[in-house]
Amino acid sequence: MTNAMTTIGDIADIYDGPHATPKKINVGPYFLSISSLEKGRLDLSKSAHVSEEQFTKWTKRVTPKENDLLFSYETRLGEAALMPDGVKACLGRRMGLLRPKPNKVNPDYLLYAYLSPFFQNVIKSNTIVGATVNRIALSEMAAFPIRVPSTEEQYFVSTLLKTIDKKIELNNRINAELEAMAKTLYDYWFVQFDFPDTDGRPYKTSGGKMVYNDSFGRKVPAEWNVNFLSDWIKADKTGDWGKEAQEGNYTLQVDCIRGADINGINGPGKVAAPNRFILKKNEHKLLSPFDFVIEISGGSPTQSTGRLSGITQEVLERFDYPVICSNFCKAISLKNISYFYNFAYMWQWIYDHEILFGWEGKTSGIKNLLFDSFVTKYSVAMPPEDLAQKFYDFVSPLQSKKQTLLKENSELEALRDWLLPMLMNGQVTVK
Repeated sequence: MTNAMTTIGDIADIYDGPHATPKKINVGPYFLSISSLEKGRLDLSKSAHVSEEQFTKWTKRVTPKENDLLFSYETRLGEAALMPDGVKACLGRRMGLLRPKPNKVNPDYLLYAYLSPFFQNVIKSNTIVGATVNRIALSEMAAFPIRVPSTEEQYFVSTLLKTIDKKIELNNRINAELEAMAKTLYDYWFVQFDFPDTDGRPYKTSGGKMVYNDSFGRKVPAEWNVNFLSDWIKADKTGDWGKEAQEGNYTLQVDCIRGADINGINGPGKVAAPNRFILKKNEHKLLSPFDFVIEISGGSPTQSTGRLSGITQEVLERFDYPVICSNFCKAISLKNISYFYNFAYMWQWIYDHEILFGWEGKTSGIKNLLFDSFVTKYSVAMPPEDLAQKFYDFVSPLQSKKQTLLKENSELEALRDWLLPMLMNGQVTVK
């Protein structure tokens, strides 16, 4: 592989966005945010909108177009993504843009080269550390070195890496559809109470008997019970952190799920559960199928504590060692596993509706979920077991498929990240 060393200025034109923030609205052209840049992808759901008038003002310098490389030059340094086709947008604050010069560089290759360890180190070595944020000087970026081989080699390298990323994206789309199916059915059956009656008709819509419950504050189907979350729970396990290396009686090697890993267990996101050693006598803390892991400490001003992940055999198979949760989490199990997915989606509904913000305390600046108080005082509607079992039977194969695809994505990401530096420095060639 011919690894011609060149500079950013030789292969692309450099632009930056406005050094101010316009008034944001709910619709209109996108005001691209650096928080939208994530591992080479552009997540437009994390960008705001501006009016047409503001758009004209904010694009006087440059209007992003397809295959421009968007990057952050203040905070979140090293993040980048390509501008997609058909999106009307202006650059946000702290965001820059590289416009590939014709016949100089393949845009896909440029993105992978930007994300490669070599160029990430270039960014680090040129980072200006500030009192509040770190940044790179755009006035100096044109001189940043970057490896750019022949056009043909760029094509082969970028095609291979893009094929892997496309498979990951396809798996994520499939998983999003599977999750939407499960959430939709949960909403119909357990929120709107339109589960199938004895004749297969939607219960509430078809005039099924509803009874008002004072503690629940609304009507529920006549055969349902209203109780507390604690009435569903059989037992709990405290988390553990153990030791980083084997030491004394700390001999049981485990992978440790933290709150930061929960999103990646449930869907797209990073799972980087640390490998730890715990006391052999704490073996009872190991997670089993049908446990739940709940984050009880952490959160942020805009994110409550209480993120939850259901543990299945497929989840456990994504790890190399027996699994525990950290001491910032708690594990629970239910009295009746027929309610496993009913409980999971009910808890997620509670979380999504920001109810858990009202059940938090604070110690030493860290938010804590008042778990015992919440589960013993928060009323919920409990369906008959046969209905919970029907929901379990519907959701279980969907979740199994999801976990299979998430495991595949993890393997694909590891393959891509292993290939990327070698493809960029010529250790591996593609023909």
